[in-house]
Amino acid sequence: MDMRERRKLERSLKPHWVWAIAFGSAIGWGAFVLPTDWISQAGPLGVVTGLLLGAVLMMVIGVSYGFLIEKFPVTGGEFAYAYIGFGRQFAFVAGWFLTLGYICIVALNASALALLTKFLFPDLVRTGNLYTIAGYEVSIIQIAIASLALIAFAILNIRGASFSGQTQFVFSLILIAGIVLLAIGAIIAEGPQIANIRPAFHPEQSTLASILTILAIAPFAYVGFDNIPQAAEEFKFEAKKAFGLIIWSLLAAGLAYSAMILITASTMPWQELLLNISENQSVWGTGDAIESYLGRAGVWIIAVAVCMGIFTGLNGFYISASRLTFAMGRARILPDVFRRLHPKYNTPYVGILFTMLICLIAPWFGREALLWVVDMSSTGVAIAYFFCTATAYKFFSWKETGPDSSRTASPWKKLFSLVGMISALGFLALLLLPLSPASLGKESYIALLIWVALGIVFYAFNARRYNSIERKEMNYLILEKEEI
Repeated sequence: MDMRERRKLERSLKPHWVWAIAFGSAIGWGAFVLPTDWISQAGPLGVVTGLLLGAVLMMVIGVSYGFLIEKFPVTGGEFAYAYIGFGRQFAFVAGWFLTLGYICIVALNASALALLTKFLFPDLVRTGNLYTIAGYEVSIIQIAIASLALIAFAILNIRGASFSGQTQFVFSLILIAGIVLLAIGAIIAEGPQIANIRPAFHPEQSTLASILTILAIAPFAYVGFDNIPQAAEEFKFEAKKAFGLIIWSLLAAGLAYSAMILITASTMPWQELLLNISENQSVWGTGDAIESYLGRAGVWIIAVAVCMGIFTGLNGFYISASRLTFAMGRARILPDVFRRLHPKYNTPYVGILFTMLICLIAPWFGREALLWVVDMSSTGVAIAYFFCTATAYKFFSWKETGPDSSRTASPWKKLFSLVGMISALGFLALLLLPLSPASLGKESYIALLIWVALGIVFYAFNARRYNSIERKEMNYLILEKEEI
């Protein structure tokens, strides 16, 4: 193949589809599966405060994303931005960690579908138990459900970005409708009441520790808004609209998370709720909470909503993982096969199939083992946020610039990018420092070290070709322009 060959994706995504890709990916299954886990760590208002503060920090980071998307509307997102600001070696670092984060979230969404089935049809799922990993029973039924979901959404994504965007928007509307119905039920039904959320914060730790515990997971909770830059090359609208889509998707995600936390915690005194879940060894505490005031009808409402969350997560991160690997293949840091496009649908099908094949391994290891890797993937997302904000910081200037300057005079945006950089470093500190209330567990540290080691080996095998390409040619391959 010609080293100058640069294949492009079709412009087919409408604004409301892109919003749905970001919102649906950010919500995913977490808003419906994790509320009781988070409440046990920080108390109801500790979770809500941490998540809303996290959304604000993500919006600050979104200022940098909006600027870079408008200036460089190409697929690849943080990979391209790290290249612009710091060169090809750091671009590989950002791309490598972000690829891990995206693939992990695809796998975890598939496992969440198996978890939902286990809650709704426990006897069926117990059939064919194979073994236990980290206390979690793995059955052939769960493996089959997760695998079928992975295969189905791989096919969906291969069929085209417009098809994926349309379905994503429909899924997102159904998801929002489900949350609204659950909220109305909590207001009019007997049982749920505001008094049940007391104590507002975890009684065994400080208010600050409760908030920081949840704030540390903001990169994981809101990862998905950064799917927007991954699809920038496929926008069927002006790239400057991207910033507004980022803000609205984060606002909607923050409100959706908060609504589900308050709905869950209001069903009964939350410490009693957690005790009941522990004693009954519930596989899905949020489902139990909804069933306590809406009965089986409520379970089916939240089941439909969580299905939509899972579907939007699978769809959105298939899009992002495949676009990121396509961009890295186009830059020649991944094998040439990754820059191939489907002859009929013009989609990066190799990246989609690669993501599917990696994720098909995950259901065999059980949900608990997968959570170790996903906790670690938050580190990769925070690293990507740092490179994006740091690159934007270099573009902005505190003072007026001359007509020949490549920098943009905008002290407020430079301040926002600086705050974004500090926030990204803060997220990393909360995750990596042993004394942090949100520090990674031992298993997650081990998974992180394994991924770093794999990255070093992978880079060593591809570095010669990657580094031999001249600067102007690399600019063209990544950004479609020879000069930055």
